Amino acid sequence: MIVLLDDGRLSYSGRIDRTNPLKPEFLFPASSLSFRFLGRKAVLFLENRRFYWDNYLGGMIDGKQMKWRLEPEGITRIVLLDADVDQEHQVMLFKRQDGCHIYALCELEICGELLEPEKKPARRIEVYGDSISAGEVSEATDYVGKPDPPHQGEYSNSWYSYAWIAARRLGAELHDIAQGGIPLLNGAGWYAPPWYPGMEFIWDKLRYQPEPGNERTWDFSRYRPQLVLLAIGQNDSNPEDYMALEPGGAKAKHWKEQYAALVKQLRTQYPEAVILLKTTILCHHENWALAIGEICKRLREEGDERVYHFRYMRNGRGTPGHARISEAEEMAEELIKYIEGLQIPGWQEKGEGYE
Repeated sequence: MIVLLDDGRLSYSGRIDRTNPLKPEFLFPASSLSFRFLGRKAVLFLENRRFYWDNYLGGMIDGKQMKWRLEPEGITRIVLLDADVDQEHQVMLFKRQDGCHIYALCELEICGELLEPEKKPARRIEVYGDSISAGEVSEATDYVGKPDPPHQGEYSNSWYSYAWIAARRLGAELHDIAQGGIPLLNGAGWYAPPWYPGMEFIWDKLRYQPEPGNERTWDFSRYRPQLVLLAIGQNDSNPEDYMALEPGGAKAKHWKEQYAALVKQLRTQYPEAVILLKTTILCHHENWALAIGEICKRLREEGDERVYHFRYMRNGRGTPGHARISEAEEMAEELIKYIEGLQIPGWQEKGEGYE
């Protein structure tokens, strides 16, 4: 049978473009489709649009993680499972990578009966981050504490980002607004030259990729997190590390003003949420963390008592490359301990059996 992609028994999670509900489009990492069915076979057709690297679809099929390489353009047919006998199956399909590609689900076929979905967690987290939050190059496990190996995207997996690891262990749903190379400010960082958009541009977008004029704005009423992580700053050092060279200068002052402005914009959308400001263990100058701490202090003095600054034990000095699985685990554990000490409005008890 063909399952319509707006069927209520399909469970979507993430900032997904459902302008056409029969052809949902996935851009952000960790965005997912989950479903349960009683049967023996499931086949997915999706349409990919590649911008760089090789592109892969991630999956958890009956508890086993899988991945499938996608055609650079056009339709890819994926046999999700093909069993010998009818039985109940649990399927999650997720976006392993960031905006290096967009894919649209076109058709889902199952041999069997679609079942009602599991209830979503009551806890909700939203992360605004860069490649570390996206899980980029996380599977290059032979390169712990080292620069990245040559690759074409095959090692990137949002499942092993500290963000999704922490969310699963906290029993929370995650929206991961993360893009490799993204800075705070437009015109800096590593992403999408020569345009170089920053988080100040993409934070409220449903689509931002990659040409100006093609963007769509996100409807914030569709997802209301109790906890928001703002994990950016380290990519603003390119092309000039002005926070290291002149932390009291005009460029550093402007960066701090724009960072505070973004926090205030998030606060406008989420009046009750706890907002946690941070970077990561990826090597960067200490002055970026000091600047974020200064901004947090000022915001709290201005009356926002639900904004906090978090630093890892190896903040800014853990690795010259991306965080591998073990390093993401380290980050997640530290982050979880800190979060568990916070009073978060609406943060209910963790549900059973989420991870």
